[in-house]
Amino acid sequence: MNTVVDTARRQKAEYAAGEDRPLGSYLGTLGVYAVTTGAMALLGRRMRDRPPAIGFGDLALMTITTHKVARLIAKDPVTSPLRAPFTRYSGTAGPSELSEEVRGKGIRHAVGELITCPFCTAQWVATAYAAGLVFAPHATRLAGATMTAVAGSDWLQLAYARLQQSAEG
Repeated sequence: MNTVVDTARRQKAEYAAGEDRPLGSYLGTLGVYAVTTGAMALLGRRMRDRPPAIGFGDLALMTITTHKVARLIAKDPVTSPLRAPFTRYSGTAGPSELSEEVRGKGIRHAVGELITCPFCTAQWVATAYAAGLVFAPHATRLAGATMTAVAGSDWLQLAYARLQQSAEG
């Protein structure tokens, strides 16, 4: 057992190059994702004879919803209380988005990196959406349509602001 631990520590040191990288916590996060996804897949298989077909419309809703919800989780001021235990406010990052620095060590740092990165969060959101299509397809599509409308509204708000600026300038 000591050989495995020593090898893991050596690999971490070689990888991190002197930086504090919480590889064990990342591994734990990956483990939670794998176990959760596996459990949902097994439960879905037991509850249904086959997985639902995902057509182009579902994929489009899933894509836009994943983008919007991931940014909402990772950047929105309203969700900052959820990120606060893992981050420190450092300013604004764009229209209605915050910039935050990850704080802490170990699992706190790993979770902070996950929830402040919309690219990282998107994988979890998309997986939850896919599970929603298995367990509650109608409610999932309704939520997806709602978030897609919000994303479309965001783009219209940005376009409107840009038009106002060009009309003034």
